[in-house]
Amino acid sequence: MIRPTYVVSMAVALVFAGLTGGAVAHAGPLPPCTYTLSPPEVGPSGVTATAELAGCGPAGGGYSAVACLLGADGVTHCAQARGSDPAVISVPYQPGTTYIATGRGCPVWLGQNVAPDCQILGPLNATL
Repeated sequence: MIRPTYVVSMAVALVFAGLTGGAVAHAGPLPPCTYTLSPPEVGPSGVTATAELAGCGPAGGGYSAVACLLGADGVTHCAQARGSDPAVISVPYQPGTTYIATGRGCPVWLGQNVAPDCQILGPLNATL
């Protein structure tokens, strides 16, 4: 005979396995923070893109962020920020050009080394 508490506990375990990605293989622990990248946009200083910390778990913090823009000159320009500061890159604006923003965010487990995998951001394209 199957006991009702066993059935309920197995159902709960299966639900939690599904919610935490039990069927998905991970190379290691989930990163302690997430980052976002803004699409290229025209501003007063030209075309800009920003990579910034979106949030962290209780044991995480920002280590570095990098924002890059492929400009009208065909060169990828990058800017880096440390800690939880946003990385902002600006390039000259040329109408009708397609700009491509990319970047990465690297978190740190508090009191430990930098998390092994930085979060890759983009590419985000915009013709301005």
